[in-house]
Amino acid sequence: MSHEQSARAQAFHQLHAGIEPLVLPNAWDAASARVIESAGAPAIATSSAAMAWTLGYPDGEQMTLDDLLTSCRRITDAVSVPLTVDIERGYGSDAEDTAGLVGALLQLGVVGINIEDGKDPVTGRLADASVLAQRIACIRAVADHRGVPLFINARTDTYLTAGLAGEARFEETRKRAMAYVEAGANGIFVPGLADADEIRRLAALLPVPLNIYVGYPGAPDAATLRDLGVRRISLGCGTMQAVLAHLARIANEALNEGRFDTMGDHMLSVGEANGLFAPSSPRVFREARRSA
Repeated sequence: MSHEQSARAQAFHQLHAGIEPLVLPNAWDAASARVIESAGAPAIATSSAAMAWTLGYPDGEQMTLDDLLTSCRRITDAVSVPLTVDIERGYGSDAEDTAGLVGALLQLGVVGINIEDGKDPVTGRLADASVLAQRIACIRAVADHRGVPLFINARTDTYLTAGLAGEARFEETRKRAMAYVEAGANGIFVPGLADADEIRRLAALLPVPLNIYVGYPGAPDAATLRDLGVRRISLGCGTMQAVLAHLARIANEALNEGRFDTMGDHMLSVGEANGLFAPSSPRVFREARRSA
């Protein structure tokens, strides 16, 4: 792999070590990635759900690997900042399949991945932690072999799966997090974790950055999460959910009221949209929106 890719990977690691948490408004295609980059994002993260919806699939590893890789290639071609990709449970039946996917993503220039334990597709219960640990170890071996310090963000769904509650849920989260770190994870993502005391406790226990999900109404702000010890904040599919809701308002207003005010109040000019893909567009676009 190129020295440039390794440098981007190192830069992505450093973004988790700053004074403020790394905030990632997740993208789903080249245009959304460029809008986010142009707003000042130092890195781009994809949302698996948003990417699937864009391509006409439900979430849950329903899109094909070809679709996933094609979308990621278009994003890497469009942005200049580090890209991390959500690969859900890793696709494929075993760790070797996941390693093959990660190898293909590395070829595209990707420098980070998000991978989850999730539910066992047969039992519907939280998957055995050893499954994700094995996939992480295999991913780390592939990345090391290729000379890329890939950032592996390991997600556990302990707070999204029925059957766990209270201190037992927190302890299971801690145990899984430590197992994933031992296997080679660089960060831990716990969507659904919202209690301030539990966030503070977990952040203090982890030897790696804690990632919290804020893609829902009433989520705490970045300053609050920073003070709790959070180092990474993901908007997830919340970004596309909001965009789709805004589109629904535009369509309803046009079709049911014959008016177009909502669309006209918040839209890019054709020049700004085209400018997203010009060589100097990040700075030009950002300045244009600030002066609007």
